[in-house]
Amino acid sequence: MTALWAVFRLILRDQGGAMLRGAALSLVVLAMGAALLGLSGWFITAAAAAGLAGTGAVFDVFRPSAMVRFLALGRAAARYGERMLTHDATLRALETLRLRVLAAHLSAPYAKMIRLRGAQALNRLTADIDALDGVPLRLVLPILAGISTLTLALGALWVLVAPAVALWVVGGYLLGAALTLGWMAKTALPLSRRAEVAAQAFRTRLIDMIRARRDLAVYGRLAAQRDAVLDADARRRALRLQLDRAERRAAAALGAVGAVVAAGALGIGLTLVQAGELQPAFAALGFFAALALAETLVPLRRAMSDLGRMADAARRVRRDLAPPPPPPKPVLSGSAAVLPFVAAVDLRVSALTLCHAQSDLPVVAGVSFALGQGESIAITGASGAGKSTLLLALAGLHPIAAGQIALGPRALADWPEAELRGQLGLLPQRSALMAGSLAEALTLAGPAEEAQLWQVLEAVQLASLVRRKGGLSSLIGGRGEGLSGGEARRLVLARVLLRRPSILLLDEPTEGLDEATALAVLQGLRQFLPKAALVIAAHRPVETAFADRVLKLP
Repeated sequence: MTALWAVFRLILRDQGGAMLRGAALSLVVLAMGAALLGLSGWFITAAAAAGLAGTGAVFDVFRPSAMVRFLALGRAAARYGERMLTHDATLRALETLRLRVLAAHLSAPYAKMIRLRGAQALNRLTADIDALDGVPLRLVLPILAGISTLTLALGALWVLVAPAVALWVVGGYLLGAALTLGWMAKTALPLSRRAEVAAQAFRTRLIDMIRARRDLAVYGRLAAQRDAVLDADARRRALRLQLDRAERRAAAALGAVGAVVAAGALGIGLTLVQAGELQPAFAALGFFAALALAETLVPLRRAMSDLGRMADAARRVRRDLAPPPPPPKPVLSGSAAVLPFVAAVDLRVSALTLCHAQSDLPVVAGVSFALGQGESIAITGASGAGKSTLLLALAGLHPIAAGQIALGPRALADWPEAELRGQLGLLPQRSALMAGSLAEALTLAGPAEEAQLWQVLEAVQLASLVRRKGGLSSLIGGRGEGLSGGEARRLVLARVLLRRPSILLLDEPTEGLDEATALAVLQGLRQFLPKAALVIAAHRPVETAFADRVLKLP
């Protein structure tokens, strides 16, 4: 529940004024509803008693009837204002929360970012954020308004009717609501969580089937995937049905609580009337007020049914919003902070040791080399030797356990982020291509003239292919659909080259290419960036033969 409260604090911090005004109007709605029904009961009973007593001619019907109209119209207006304020504030706060989650994903450390999948991020931004609208609207604000209304009712019934009636009504609702809603929360919490998991499984399987329908059809697995989708949907429906049944049972229990409280208030009032301690009209006021106060419990039934879904969503969103641990502060020399921007730099690695995340075991130990402008080095070694980890460390995306990496006159940690990204270019093992035109895929790296785009395509041996496809305006699908693996790899490489980095870090740049094309691509990128220092994580002889020297990791 701490996650729910943390999310509500974020919403309150963003839309505190509107939320407080909406909470005040919610209290007004409940108080006016109880006053309206209580006054109506008193008015009808008092008018009937006056008629039986023969004093109907002098009974004041105008002020009570005017008050009834005022309460009815005022309650409707307050309800409208409360819904407008709270819903508008909630939607605005969720919009801000959604942007904060997206910003947290975009600024996450590289090790966390590469583990993030599109479906997970999309679920955080849609389903999880949408689930949190119930935190203020169906949980926190209704609880606060209900408790405040019952407190006001306790005072009003104590003064106008009798202390016994006031205690019975308020105590009965508090105890009955606590028992009923506590039972429902215990029952619905696991059901709500399982229903949400089943709903996510259904969405995931359906999206997988739609995206991979051609491959599934080719391998004869389309029918099996369809059955898996239908099974997930059946589980989702069955859990939702169980949750609906629990909610209906809770509604019946809350209705019974209201009936018992109202009947008890009527019984106590009749006893007091027979004893001559209370007028019949005020006994009716207590009875009808007790009926009206049942409205304070209605929103909480839905909140309890969605509690598990809201709690899990709040926990995930809170985890996403948690700030990453601050990186260790580098020791800056007196002149390092004021060195000017360097147009081109060399690379020096001294006794470098790297460990995997959350582990003290070194994956790379004691690596040293220097690389000047226009030079290239191939990093080789068995799978798992740390080639990709070394490239990430050179790019400033992996922490250094020991040793130092220097770019030009400064240590890697001393470079401002914007300047560092201007000097380095990285082609990782996994790269993203989004649906759109080929020109859009390239200019994601930055604005470029059409001639520059064709120049870089020539460098990676893609120009003829692009011309056959219809030019730079031809479209590709998500994840490079419409291109082979090697073509997509070269398109991403072209995008990296457009930034014209001083140091180019390449992780298996010729994967999926035949030897002749691979050599042409390596020669093309060297011609495009003749002064760049190249660090290549190499698996193929063509890459090691192209490099000026080779460094083998143990």
